[in-house]
Amino acid sequence: MKITLIQMNSGADKAANLAAAEALIEDAVARERPDMIALPETFALMTGDSVGKRAEAETIPDGPACRMLSALARKHGVWIHGGSLHEAAGGKCHNTTTVWDRAGKLCAQYRKLHLFDVDVPGGASYRESDTILAGDSVVCFEAEAITFGCAICYDLRFPELFRALRDRGAQAIFLPSAFTLMTGRDHWEPLLRARAIETQCYMIAPAQIFAHDGGRRVCYGRSMVVDPWGVVQATASDRVGHVSACIDPDYVHEVRAALPVGGHHVLG
Repeated sequence: MKITLIQMNSGADKAANLAAAEALIEDAVARERPDMIALPETFALMTGDSVGKRAEAETIPDGPACRMLSALARKHGVWIHGGSLHEAAGGKCHNTTTVWDRAGKLCAQYRKLHLFDVDVPGGASYRESDTILAGDSVVCFEAEAITFGCAICYDLRFPELFRALRDRGAQAIFLPSAFTLMTGRDHWEPLLRARAIETQCYMIAPAQIFAHDGGRRVCYGRSMVVDPWGVVQATASDRVGHVSACIDPDYVHEVRAALPVGGHHVLG
């Protein structure tokens, strides 16, 4: 299965972000002819404005972002992994992945489990829990005989989630992200490779890049696919655009047969 990762620089104008996502998806379809397209975290809105997040949050599967993804999946006959968007949840939101099949039908939904509440070296503070509610479910979905797991950004730092996804049959795991530049420079690739090696899954990580919120947040980019042996299969350039790689479930089986760590766990 060929998957194209979209790398974006989303901002506080939702209509402009959706237009940019649509243009990138159309370009990816024309140039790459993928089976599946994957967007980054909060592709429809990147802002620290809590009022703006709540105002633009969608009730899935309704709302302009959901309707656009469904229509594009149906138009082009491709799967679309919708990165994540803000889902209405009372006074707050969920940071939620949606997945759309080739007919434009919603087939999976995952709410981010681990919330990014940190003080980053250099002075920046992030309090995702101020506006986001954590999810409570581990989610996998099937797409054309491949089992995919779902995670989002900060989830990457919690290997127990990825173990749980593998235990549920995942052969590849999506990680749409908006990783900060400060942490991304040192942690992004090592953590993605570690999760791939530990689970013997492909890691598929489309990302946000460059500055957001008037420069108050800068994202690392480097959208990436890592294979189940831990080898980086594709990396996006430092620009808005897309990069593609092929997911081979037979290779997952080969790696797991050669090094059967899945059957050697002694704890948990």
